[in-house]
Amino acid sequence: MGKILFGMAVITAAIVLTLGVWRWSDKQADKTVWNTLALQQPKSVLAFDESMITGLPEPAQRYFRYAIQPGAPLYTVAEIAMEGEFSLGNKAEPNYMSMRAQEIIAAPQGFVWTVRTGTAGSIAGSDGAKDGTSWSRFWLYGLVPVARAGNNRDHARAAFGRYVAEAIFWTPAALLPTEHVHWEWVNSSTARVTMLHMSLDQAVDLTVDSDGRLTKVKLQRWSNANASKKYQWQAFGGYLSDYKEFGGFRLPTRIDAGNFFETDDYFPFFKVTVTSVTFPQSGTG
Repeated sequence: MGKILFGMAVITAAIVLTLGVWRWSDKQADKTVWNTLALQQPKSVLAFDESMITGLPEPAQRYFRYAIQPGAPLYTVAEIAMEGEFSLGNKAEPNYMSMRAQEIIAAPQGFVWTVRTGTAGSIAGSDGAKDGTSWSRFWLYGLVPVARAGNNRDHARAAFGRYVAEAIFWTPAALLPTEHVHWEWVNSSTARVTMLHMSLDQAVDLTVDSDGRLTKVKLQRWSNANASKKYQWQAFGGYLSDYKEFGGFRLPTRIDAGNFFETDDYFPFFKVTVTSVTFPQSGTG
């Protein structure tokens, strides 16, 4: 009996050690991509000038004039801290969980979002993407892997849709017109921006008020967050509010977003308040 118990103890210890190394490996992978994205911050940061938006649709010009103050440094990489509620449920039973998260976004190259949610942070992990690859990796109490996805075209396209939309409200400088960013007029309060990167593209509609304050974003996102669990184009979006200034940018600190945006099936599974936005200097992580 003693040998059996000893053997079971050895096996258990080996399993715990293996899972611990696996979890450590996930964290190191997150850190590596995070630091790589921080290096995407321009080494020579230009200052915003309204001549940069000449010729854009009028709602887009309003957006930039509100979001970026004259002379503000055009940082395109941001680190965001947030807290709020997150749901893995549905409209009838959202079962919101409290959450705290950190994110780096460097559109169009990628993003990393690390989060702790649930009772006492029982679920922790990350979503992320970089240059056409992507992942979702979550753990229960840091010991049991409970969700892993990515490393395929569908997941990468879904991730690209997410961080392009988030770049609109957290890194407006990344949306200034280039060969990779194109703008179109939709109506007097809405403009459409399309971002291109590698073989990916994503269009997002931005609605602004009379002052240029962004009030909502809407897109068709490639997603399997539906009853059939199959990837398809479906409405995604959110509402933005509670603006504050961060380093010359006026950015929303309240975001409520979800799938099937502006349909009867919509509910905001992502409800957060931003607590800080910082802009890493090139060469730092």
